[in-house]
Amino acid sequence: MAGRECYHCKQWVEDGAPHDCWTTTETALTAELSEDLRDAWERLRDTAAEFGDQRIYASHNSIMFSRKACYFFVRPKKSFLEVCVFLGRPVKAPQVRRSDSSSKSKYYNIIQLRHRDEVEAPITDWLREAYEYADPSRGGSLDPPKKAKRSTPRARKTTRSSRTPAPRTKRAKRN
Repeated sequence: MAGRECYHCKQWVEDGAPHDCWTTTETALTAELSEDLRDAWERLRDTAAEFGDQRIYASHNSIMFSRKACYFFVRPKKSFLEVCVFLGRPVKAPQVRRSDSSSKSKYYNIIQLRHRDEVEAPITDWLREAYEYADPSRGGSLDPPKKAKRSTPRARKTTRSSRTPAPRTKRAKRN
């Protein structure tokens, strides 16, 4: 039997046999969630779907919500839903576990959800803000336009010959 071992899933794949271990679905990722987490997931998904045109798809361990680019994703865990929201600013709030820069103009904000009742303002406001921030017609940026530099009179450059050299001094040896 000629074949190979898949690098990712370590499963034996025979030559010529189709194999795609990266294919996953929302159903597969949320199948083992507790009832509270499943309710929270359904409310989160419904809330985001109401924002408008977007693509919702599963990718490896996450469920992505995307316009032109991903504006937030959810990683289902055993005891919570890890939500990563991309905004043009870091969010400082008790619900946010971690915030950091993900590029020059974006910040990721990590939130943990454990119950359906947590899917409300301000979290839904941040999701809406992220959805609008990812608007393809805006180029994905809500940053204000850059200010043009003012031209100011420059200081006159001096030539080497017109400068007087600094006096040389001997340094004392340190013991």
